[in-house]
Amino acid sequence: MHIDILTLFPEMFDGVLQNSIMKRAQEQGAFSHQYVNFRDYTENKHNKVDDYPYGGGAGLVLSPQPIFDSIQSIKDSAEKPPRVVLLCPQGEPYSQQKAEELSEEDHLVFICGHYEGYDERIRQELVTDEISIGDYVLTGGELGAMVVIDSVVRLLPGVLGNEQSAPMDSFSSGLLEHPHYTRPADFRGHKVPDVLLSGNHAKIDEWRHYQSLKRTFERRPDLLEGRELSAKEQSWLDKWKNS
Repeated sequence: MHIDILTLFPEMFDGVLQNSIMKRAQEQGAFSHQYVNFRDYTENKHNKVDDYPYGGGAGLVLSPQPIFDSIQSIKDSAEKPPRVVLLCPQGEPYSQQKAEELSEEDHLVFICGHYEGYDERIRQELVTDEISIGDYVLTGGELGAMVVIDSVVRLLPGVLGNEQSAPMDSFSSGLLEHPHYTRPADFRGHKVPDVLLSGNHAKIDEWRHYQSLKRTFERRPDLLEGRELSAKEQSWLDKWKNS
């Protein structure tokens, strides 16, 4: 996978992309990235990339020309049209399912905006996906892009090392993940559940599924709406609802 990041502040990404799993993923050749400072493409003699909105109002709006020209430059050197992601509060709420979808792509482009917003023609003509990482407003799209890139790259083959790690994540199955324990088995009087020490993998799997469903019921019941439940899962839910 190759990722192009359109940003006025490329240095913000180094802490994320040059450390830990993201750094290792690049060293392994799982993905590459390039920063594109769209200020380099502006035709404005003062190097401005924003302007006042028509109709008045507070704030400044990103101008279309630098974004259009920088995207065109990327497309001119690409083998096929990339997926172009706009980070904005108006976008589709981000989810693990969206991360899995994007991880199937060969080429992603992220547009990180600033100021009051984007000229609407950027949204209409260039963008394939609009993503919001939550119902709040940030000073720019960089932090949102970092979140999406991290969640996508970790799904690429070989990045996590253990191929079972990603499928077991919270939300991958539509449920929150079950509790985890490690050594010692007894830490200051707090003991690991006996079933995890039993060596009975069928019972361990059932316990984990039970705990995963219970945690979802208690913390994110909205995730269970519309979910098809087995008879056993339904009996567990009925028990918790009546307790």
